[in-house]
Amino acid sequence: MSAESRFLTLLRLLANDPAAQGLSDDVAVLPFGASRLILTSDTMVEGVHYLPTDPPQDIGWKLAAVNLSDLAAKGARPVGCLLNYALSGDEAWDEAFVAGLGEALDRHAMPLLGGDTVKMPAGSARSYSLTAMGEATGPVPTRTGAQPGDRLYVTGPVGDAGIGLSLATADPAASGPLVEAYRRPRPRLAEGALLAPVASAMMDLSDGLLIDASRMGVASGVAIVIDHIPLSVALEKVRGASVAVQIAAARAGDDYELLFALPHGVAPPVRAIPIGHVADGSGLTLKIDGAVIPLPDSLGWEHG
Repeated sequence: MSAESRFLTLLRLLANDPAAQGLSDDVAVLPFGASRLILTSDTMVEGVHYLPTDPPQDIGWKLAAVNLSDLAAKGARPVGCLLNYALSGDEAWDEAFVAGLGEALDRHAMPLLGGDTVKMPAGSARSYSLTAMGEATGPVPTRTGAQPGDRLYVTGPVGDAGIGLSLATADPAASGPLVEAYRRPRPRLAEGALLAPVASAMMDLSDGLLIDASRMGVASGVAIVIDHIPLSVALEKVRGASVAVQIAAARAGDDYELLFALPHGVAPPVRAIPIGHVADGSGLTLKIDGAVIPLPDSLGWEHG
């Protein structure tokens, strides 16, 4: 069990309100009149979630985008957010961060409502948190509803951000679609709104396809079979499409595509890529070109 899992076990003793969903999902779902208020919070730490050399405007964008992605996975409409910001001591840096954050908030109609600022000790890693709020007026899919016989889909290819991170690590001036995928993910809000009424289960891909699909299987009490790992043309051009590359792409995080299950015979209402199915039993099975592939020791990103 990871340090994160152990700590969540302790927190579940406190998070006993039904809105917390037993901390089994990325959001809280709070009844609010005839609708539901969707609450989510994400933190980005320098050297953990982004490179110290990443442009500050891209860090601001990404902080908003990762929270918006959680709302997208619930079919929610953004209604506002709160920012907790560690002042950098560099006014130009802070200004660029706010510009990128504002660009993302304006693009997705999520107003900033408040928050807090702090001054960190000299030499500390920069750290930023955003709490996003959304409204869901229809069904709110969770990761617990996948059923045997469901088909699994993703809204786009995986692995681009992982390669983009490696390119940006090697050269902070690197650019192109893969670096863009890492620095400026696109939350799938429109797709999530269309999928929420029909999806058996849905979540966003933040930690990697394999580990997130496995989490959906555990939460739903079912087995997950992945039989296709979709790669982008840009990724294949840089790295090819070998089995090793496909596995690495399926382990990479920061994709922020939506992973969802649909009942057999239900066609996705958005552009989507079929990647497998849900079966009776438990565990994760990976197939590439029809052959069962041993799972890697690490399925994706975990905190400790």
